[in-house]
Amino acid sequence: MPAFKLSPVALALVALCVLTGGAALLHTDASRAADQPAAAQPRPALTVTTTQPQRTSVPQRLSANGNVAAWQEASVGAESNGLRLTAVNVNVGDVVKAGQVLATFAADTVQADVAQARASVMEAEANAAEAAANAERARGLQASGALSQQQIQQYTTAEQTAKARVEAARAQLNAQQLRLKFTQVLAPDSGVISARTATVGAVVGSGTELFRMVRKGRLEWRAEVTQAELARIRPGAKVQVTAASGAAVEGTVRMVAPTVDTQTRNALVYVDLPAHADIRAGMFARGDFALGEGQALTVPQEAVVVRDGFFYVFVVDGQQRVQQRKVQPGRRVADRVEITAGLDTNATVAVRGAGFLNEGDLVRVANDTADFKQKQAPAPTPQAPAASK
Repeated sequence: MPAFKLSPVALALVALCVLTGGAALLHTDASRAADQPAAAQPRPALTVTTTQPQRTSVPQRLSANGNVAAWQEASVGAESNGLRLTAVNVNVGDVVKAGQVLATFAADTVQADVAQARASVMEAEANAAEAAANAERARGLQASGALSQQQIQQYTTAEQTAKARVEAARAQLNAQQLRLKFTQVLAPDSGVISARTATVGAVVGSGTELFRMVRKGRLEWRAEVTQAELARIRPGAKVQVTAASGAAVEGTVRMVAPTVDTQTRNALVYVDLPAHADIRAGMFARGDFALGEGQALTVPQEAVVVRDGFFYVFVVDGQQRVQQRKVQPGRRVADRVEITAGLDTNATVAVRGAGFLNEGDLVRVANDTADFKQKQAPAPTPQAPAASK
């Protein structure tokens, strides 16, 4: 078979084509390599403003729970025995004054006893007058010897006995008059009736409780405080107390209990409360003790994001990427929030726009307000070129 041979010209053309194709391929790869970094460079997800945590003076407060109770509750009972109640003049919730008549017992039998005692006094006084006259005559005859010394002594003793019987009769009259006074049940102090067991027609014994009353209408909040916190509370400190009804008042610490409960290791703090229509004895209430002011690490409230029940802030690093940090918030002062754990003092925190960030997002920082608004505004939509005629 004859061999196929290429001419020199054909060989030159083939070599030229190979070189041209290789150059084209190299140019295309170089162009793609040059365009690759530009296409892979990420764009910022959001424009944010940043700040650093600040040390701020915040009020020191101690929260506690407790019950509202009467400052002092007086028990009003019957002082007479075996008498029938004829009138009950007050009911639960009534405001009474000291000495006001709360209830009345039947006084007929007591009045009869008073009349009898008064008659006994008159009889005793008459007998005493007669005995005094006899004794005076006997002493007048002592010098004449008409009466013996023994007889004179008898008249003198009879005089003294008659005087003693007068005093006994008067004491009995006073006792019956006191029983008559007890037929009216009087308020021992001003206050509010908190309970009533008195019933018209009932015959009660001496000492039976008829009413209970809150003295002066004064209420107090008995807060339960742990033994570790007792040293921070002093009499006279102000307390913001909020009852279960939503009513809020400012109370004053009157005293701290001298003992601690051995079971709970809590102590009671007694707080005087001002009068309020929506706060009643027996209510549950919570309160905050004002303990002065202190320094705390705070951030703007807008920087704290709540997700799934937890609190987070976003820290911007040197590459303009954000890191999600779980923090523990504390007290709120105006538009700032105390951070008690989870954040360094030198961290840079995203503020405006933090609610839209996620872990690892790339951001653009614009702390100037005008610059922030300008970068947040959407870019204008390019207009389509006019169609040529």
